[in-house]
Amino acid sequence: MSQETYELKAEARERVGKGSARELRRNGLIPAVIYGDKQAPIAIALNTNEVTKRIHAGGFMTTVATIEVDGKKFKVLPKDYQLDPVRDFTMHVDFLRVSGNTQVTVEIPVHFINEEKSPGIKVGGVLNIVRHEVEVHCPADAIPEFFNVDLNGKKIGDSIHISEVTLPKGVTTVIDRDFTIATIIAPAGGVDEAAEGEAEA
Repeated sequence: MSQETYELKAEARERVGKGSARELRRNGLIPAVIYGDKQAPIAIALNTNEVTKRIHAGGFMTTVATIEVDGKKFKVLPKDYQLDPVRDFTMHVDFLRVSGNTQVTVEIPVHFINEEKSPGIKVGGVLNIVRHEVEVHCPADAIPEFFNVDLNGKKIGDSIHISEVTLPKGVTTVIDRDFTIATIIAPAGGVDEAAEGEAEA
């Protein structure tokens, strides 16, 4: 599961538009919207510092949050956010309403383990990562935090495919084929044959 859920307090926005959004940002607030679940969208304003802290903490797009608006609570998943290209502050956030049976599409980071047990890497091979993240469909209340990819026993020339990753129940990949996540490639200068003998010993 992804990191613990968290709660944000928001206020409803009466006015929308560029002028209103600029005014909010001047007052330390971010304009945002909650949509989906066959209900009307709600325009809200959130504390800039709180949201920015959550974005920089990691896992923002894969963690379900609770937003309280005027005493009413909504379970949401961030779907998109915009950063100012110059000053790197958050300009706007879109949240999707979710419930227990909501299916969402999210990108899950890939972690590589047991590099030290890969004969290919031991002899100077390079881990060539094809996908740093894997896009999946899954229940909103069961989003994986990351996928582990085991490099144990992998030699130069080996490819690691999605079929080698154990997906939790209810999680399916968006791409419907056995795609490559990473390969072990030979170093530019070639393999040290003495090291190769040691790795295979």
